[in-house]
Amino acid sequence: MRHRIIIIEDEADIVEMVRYNFRKEGFEIESFSRGREGLERLRRNPPDLLLLDIMLPDEDGFSICRQLRADPRLKELPVIFLTARGEEIDRIVGLEIGADDYVVKPFSPRELIARVRAILRRRVRPVEPADVIEIRGLRLDARTQEVTVRGNPVELSPLEFKLLHFLASHPRQVFSRERLLDEVWGRDYAVTPRTVDVHIRRLREKIEAQPDNPEYIGTVRGAGYRLLAEAPQEV
Repeated sequence: MRHRIIIIEDEADIVEMVRYNFRKEGFEIESFSRGREGLERLRRNPPDLLLLDIMLPDEDGFSICRQLRADPRLKELPVIFLTARGEEIDRIVGLEIGADDYVVKPFSPRELIARVRAILRRRVRPVEPADVIEIRGLRLDARTQEVTVRGNPVELSPLEFKLLHFLASHPRQVFSRERLLDEVWGRDYAVTPRTVDVHIRRLREKIEAQPDNPEYIGTVRGAGYRLLAEAPQEV
């Protein structure tokens, strides 16, 4: 899987240098010149890592980093500061508020890529998703693409199986529609976020006893979908 990086930086030359070098190494890059615009994108579709300038036109990087660390969905997002401010106090503040690393301009693209890879390696799950996943009566076999619910077979299309298997491989983790499009459909497909809703509805009709009151695929209002590892709580 290609790692997706967001850079929030208002210096066009630096953005182009980072975009060129990271794409050569197989990364996907999105760039934003304003902090609030980048923060909005982060909340809608979190990347694998954020490169963040401190001195931005509308909101400084320290403030953005604090907001990320206060957000339950983004508090674990790796952040590397890119800045011309190399004073020790700035580095200390940046690390204390939750940055993973701090790179002072001018910097070597090769060094930055090495630091990014080092951080991403530390974040990688140590175990690949299992061939067979069982969660509260729901059983998926990746080798045969067979699905059963409490022993009863369920017929899914290859795309429906891929979507369900991805969610089941990351139980309790919330994924936005955009992230699911990237992970399941891939960027080569001309589909919209509404496509995810349609496939989720079809999956619920096939695996849920009550599709309008799902016990497996939960909706997180304003955020996306997740696979419920525990039974939903009575309210």
